[in-house]
Amino acid sequence: MAKARAIPDLEAGASFADAAAKVVAVRAQELADHSENVLDTTDIERVHDMRVATRRLRAVLEIFAPCFPKALHRDVLHDVKALADALGERRDPDVHIAALDALAARAKPSSRAGVRLLAGRFRDEQAAANERLAEALERAEATNLDDRLRQLIGSAEAGRLTQPPKSRARMASGGQA
Repeated sequence: MAKARAIPDLEAGASFADAAAKVVAVRAQELADHSENVLDTTDIERVHDMRVATRRLRAVLEIFAPCFPKALHRDVLHDVKALADALGERRDPDVHIAALDALAARAKPSSRAGVRLLAGRFRDEQAAANERLAEALERAEATNLDDRLRQLIGSAEAGRLTQPPKSRARMASGGQA
């Protein structure tokens, strides 16, 4: 699994909005970087790494939601979730196929045909899921997900919110919400 990248220049004293801009920028870049050749079914780790990148991005989008314009944030988060769903749908048969291929290699010769038949069914699922993933990637490109992520980052950089909401600040300091 691809390790999460460090967030450069992130300081404890930074404003919530500044932290949002820096963290989302890095997580969005991770997503973009892991999208390369993700439809290649011969290297299933690409899908896994991109799926993890969507999960990390989704998490920081949710954490820093107050820093972003609501409508844009909602739409971007929806699209990141849809991409994560398509990646998950593709990842499941990848894992099953890898396990069945390993099983077939160890199985008795009389059992290999059955194991390969089952693996073939998962290959069909994988192909269908790969088509849906391709559609999700095309939607992300057609709706300019990268540009909309940059807009979110820009809105945070503009300092729309410089302090965490009061309830979060009290909770972080040990106070009651």
